This record gives sequence, C-alpha cells and structure tokens, in this order.
Amino acid sequence: MNKLSLSLLTSSLIFSSSLLAEVEMPEKHVSKRTLAGNMNITYKVLPSEVDSFSEMFEKGIFYGRLRFHAFNWDWSDDEKQTDNHALGVGGSIVYKTGKFNGLSATAGLYTSQNPFYRMDNDEVGSVKAGKDTFSRNKVKSGEDWGITVLGESYLQYDVVKTSIKAGRQMFHSVFTKSNDTKMIPNTFDGISVESKGDIKNTNLQFAYFNAQKLRDHTHSHDVITFKDSEENNWNNNDDSAIHKGLSYENFKANGDDVSHSLIIGTAETKFAGLQVVGSYLTVPDVLSQGVLEAHYKIKAGDWSVAPGFRYMMQMDDGGGEVGGASLTGALASWKEGDDKLGYSDPKSLDGSLIAGRVVIADKKKTTKILAGYSQISDDADIVAPWRGFPTGGYTRAMAQYNWVANTSSWMVQGTYDFGKAGMVEGFKLSARYASMDFDDEKAKASADRDIIHIDMWKKFKSLPDFEFKFRTGIVSSDSGGEYNKADTSYNEYRVEMNYLF
Repeated sequence: MNKLSLSLLTSSLIFSSSLLAEVEMPEKHVSKRTLAGNMNITYKVLPSEVDSFSEMFEKGIFYGRLRFHAFNWDWSDDEKQTDNHALGVGGSIVYKTGKFNGLSATAGLYTSQNPFYRMDNDEVGSVKAGKDTFSRNKVKSGEDWGITVLGESYLQYDVVKTSIKAGRQMFHSVFTKSNDTKMIPNTFDGISVESKGDIKNTNLQFAYFNAQKLRDHTHSHDVITFKDSEENNWNNNDDSAIHKGLSYENFKANGDDVSHSLIIGTAETKFAGLQVVGSYLTVPDVLSQGVLEAHYKIKAGDWSVAPGFRYMMQMDDGGGEVGGASLTGALASWKEGDDKLGYSDPKSLDGSLIAGRVVIADKKKTTKILAGYSQISDDADIVAPWRGFPTGGYTRAMAQYNWVANTSSWMVQGTYDFGKAGMVEGFKLSARYASMDFDDEKAKASADRDIIHIDMWKKFKSLPDFEFKFRTGIVSSDSGGEYNKADTSYNEYRVEMNYLF
C-alpha cells in the first residue's frame, strides 16, 4: 500500500470515527418485566425513591400486558364426556407508585374476554383447562362471559430488607402460587411480611389471609369452604383440588364457622450449595401442614447435579370430622359400619407425602434434566386448593392432581434452550413423561395414568417483549378392569401469546 493510499485510509477512519462519535447510537432495549417459564412476572425496572407524596404518583410506572390464550380438550371417550374449548383475549395494566419514606402502592386491572371459540352457555360446566378464561358463575347466572377485575391492590412499606404488604396480592410459597398460566392470577387478601437478607443468607415470610380470589372469580371468597349458602358450586372456593367435603353445608351442620383464615410462615436459608426451606400453614380449626425441603447443588465441571427432597406432614384440626379423608367429600357423612372407600380412618385428615428429585444442568443453562418421585401416605388425601401443588417440581404434570392418599408417581423431564445453544434464536423446548399409580382400592380415586407433556417457547429478536408458547398434554388412563375405572384419557392443546410493554 503506497503512502497516498495509507494516508487516505487513515483520514477516512479518523473522519468516520468522528461521525460515529457524534451520532447517537440506539440504546440497548431494556424490558421493564420478563416472563419466567411458569409465566410468573419478574420486575426489572421499578419506580425510584421520591421526595414527596405527590411525586409518588408523578413518578410511578405503568406496566402493560396483552394476552391471547386458546385451549382445546379432546376426550378419548367423548360419548360420556364433552370435548371442550375456550379462548381468552385481554391482558392487564399494573401501576406502581414511587416510594416515599418506604411507602408505595400497587394496583393491577386484569381482563379476559371471550369473543368467539367458546362453548354454549349450557355447556360451561364441561370446560376443563380453559375454564379460567371466564367466570362459570357469571355465565350460569345469565351474565356476560368476560371478566374484568382488580387483580392486585395493596399498600407496601419497605424498611431495610423487609417488605410489608396489605391488600390483594400474589404470594408465592410451597403452599400458594399466583399460577398465572391463564389470564388472571390467583391472589389473596390480607397481610404479608417478607424479609430478604435481614438475617444473613436467610429469607423469611409470614402471611395472614382472610380471603382468596381464584383466577376465574370476579370477587374474593373463602380460603377453603366449598359451595355457598345456596349450594352454588362456583361461588366459593371451587379450585380443581378443593376438598368437596369441607363445604358450607357441612361446616354449618357441624356447628363450625364457614369463614376461615390462612396463616403461612416460611424460613429459607442457603449456604455452600445447600438450600433448606421450612414452611408451615394452618387453617385454624380445620388443618395444619408442615413442610421441610432441601436441595444440594454439586458442581462437576461445566455441569451441576442437585439432589433434593420434600417432606410434608398434614395434621387434622377438625376438618376430618367435617369433610372426611377424601377430597371427593364422599366420606363427609361416614358413620361406623359404612364403607370406608379404601381409607384407614375415614374421618381424619392426618396424612403426609415424601418426594425426591435429581436435577442435572449445564453451566450455560442450555440443558436441564429432572427425575423425580413422590409417594403419598396411605392416610388422608392432601388438601391444597391454593395453587401451590404439593408435588410441584417433582412429579406433577400439567393439569394433574396426584396427591390422593397412597398414590405413587415418577417423572422425567428434559429442557433444552436452542437459543442459548446458538442453534435456533429464541426457541426453547421442554418435554416430560410422568406415570401416576393411584390406589385402586379407593373407589373414588382416578385411574392410573401416563402423561406426555411438551412445551415450546419462541421469542423474537425484533420484538423482545413478545413470546409465543405452545403446550400439549397426552394422557392415557387405565380404564375398566376389576375396579371399572372410567376412561379419562384425553389430548390437550394450548396456545398462548404474551406481549409486555
């Protein structure tokens, strides 16, 4: 290269550099919130501290979410059961104020509308997974299908590393979850306190709730009472895992209160790769539950192996006498000499479960493999209508409830992030196989079943706050036989789209 060429090249580089220095380069996109695999929201940008009460509102932040969620449920035996479908279109607007002297507030308006692809009004009771996109109780009462509710509404006070919330809120523990996999989250009304790090390496939680609002409800309801004074199945706690024997009528007949509170305490500590969590829940005069859980991560080069276990003990505090040992409620009126339906003590809620798992993951977070097992003691069914799922993270597959007494389950799951592996941008795949062995001696227990469940996620670089998700579940149950179990085999399909702004 001659001197003239070298001089021109040098001059061009200097001139180009000067221009680039003067041009404002586009800022890197920062998402205010992100979605986890279970559809929980993580806030990345929060309002700042402010100097006056008026600035709390002036410097607050709005968070938006548009959602589309379609469901199709195809029964194997569609002569005895009704194939069903549902669609929810809507989203949410959440507003968080700035923080003034530790005080702030949050309010979230959620809506789910059902313009088409829905069942006839007289068939709403047949809808399975898609039922949370509308209110069955509203449709049954002759009202419209859509739901628009104040899903969150609470005051918050922060001091050092402790947060106190009062009002309607999400609360995540081993017992309770927002379970925001449909259109509107599961929330609770009351007070919670959470300390993250005030004690070194330790998180503490406490909550007192006097009401719950399930995802498909327009108003709050009791935390455990099934049905209301008019025997309406859908106007009180009608969670899919509700204990139907703990009903308004049965509490009244036993001389007990029909309004209950839910009290939860949790302590979590981490050190040297070990995580230990102790949790306690009580619904006074009904039942209590205690959980001990531990996980230990062992690093092995670019991989880690994390064995873990969960032990839950359920203690009767009067609920067994009211509703019986079975979640079906079939033992609520049991008396000496009646059929025990396979339960050793038909009028007790004492029970327990043990679960174990091993999780193998790579350092780059592209691959995750889980193998889990759970066993429910041959006592009472586990009561869990708060969306926490006792076997969740171990053996529970989508739309399954495997905590009936004397049920054993195992599951293997593999997740691969093609995007992080540099293969397919923004694409992730998860597949699991679960097998659930119910106690055939229990007349009301489900048939044994095998489940294949596949999840697929796709994100797009050009639209970083948009996510597409497809889910399918294939369930094969053992029907007929000596115990003449009903055929509850089905295929399920879900399509979800989310856009955060």
